[in-house]
Amino acid sequence: MHTRRLGNSDLNLTPVGFGTWAIGGGEWGMGWGPQTEKDSIESILEGLEAGINWIDTAHAYGFGLSEEMVGKALKEWGEAVVIATKCGVLPDENNFPRRYASRKTITEEVETSLRRLQVEVIDLYQIHWPEPDENVEEAWQTLLDLKTQGKIRWAGVSNYSVSQLERAAKLGPISSLQPRYSLLNQQIQEEGQLDWCRDNNCGIVCYSPMESGLLTGKVNQEWIDNLPENDWRRHKADHPVAALLHHPKLDHFLKLVEQLNIIANSSGHTVSQLAVSWVLSRNEVTSAIVGARKKGQIAETVQAAEWELKANELDAISLAINEFRENTA
Repeated sequence: MHTRRLGNSDLNLTPVGFGTWAIGGGEWGMGWGPQTEKDSIESILEGLEAGINWIDTAHAYGFGLSEEMVGKALKEWGEAVVIATKCGVLPDENNFPRRYASRKTITEEVETSLRRLQVEVIDLYQIHWPEPDENVEEAWQTLLDLKTQGKIRWAGVSNYSVSQLERAAKLGPISSLQPRYSLLNQQIQEEGQLDWCRDNNCGIVCYSPMESGLLTGKVNQEWIDNLPENDWRRHKADHPVAALLHHPKLDHFLKLVEQLNIIANSSGHTVSQLAVSWVLSRNEVTSAIVGARKKGQIAETVQAAEWELKANELDAISLAINEFRENTA
């Protein structure tokens, strides 16, 4: 698989990265249901065998569990892989995620991440959320200091607004932004992050290009009914992603998936491949993070890296998305 340079760094990433949110298990407030160590490691190894050269994880995913699985899988793999992880989300008293980043917490988090990942240096270390906002400068300076200390190679941020990117960049260059970006969430186009990153040589690694599994072409009422009770997509109906699985948006969403399926099938592809290929069609995007939690899931989706959507396909996708937006506004 070919690679793309990440912003101002020396990291060359495959267009698809392996995302490990789902292998954090189901017991931390934003989990995806029960998960076994065997499934986690097998899914990671399958992604690497398919040609993916980088993995994105975070302390928050299972509060250490996902990083542990990555560390074990990479030890078994035995070859160099680019590792990206994140800080700035901590467990509250109920083991639910609490967004908070400060010099003290980041300094503690990086040490535990290094141990769980079983590495001496983290290739890309990212601030998960810019919260609290008043700590944006303090948190970013801490990452710059960790880079100077040799604990991380490159520093990035996630979920930042343009104004927050500007504030951080005054202290030192930002190598990457990790935003949510998909057919159904084009916020970074509308709010200017895409333009900012292009103008400031900042790479973009997008998460949820398949909208947390909704853009796979497999979603129907039976699929929804069979979601585990501790799958966040079932119990967080107020979340913009999970809301699509509930009325009044559900019927319009299922119609959209049907239209996307027709477009994808016309060239022998799947909806998941279409969703990822669409994200990668933007020159500003370095890579799309695709999650998997069982063997057999990533091998199909990774093929999106080799599919360049044609103009007529992009037009058809835009028409379908615009219709969906009008019906759900």
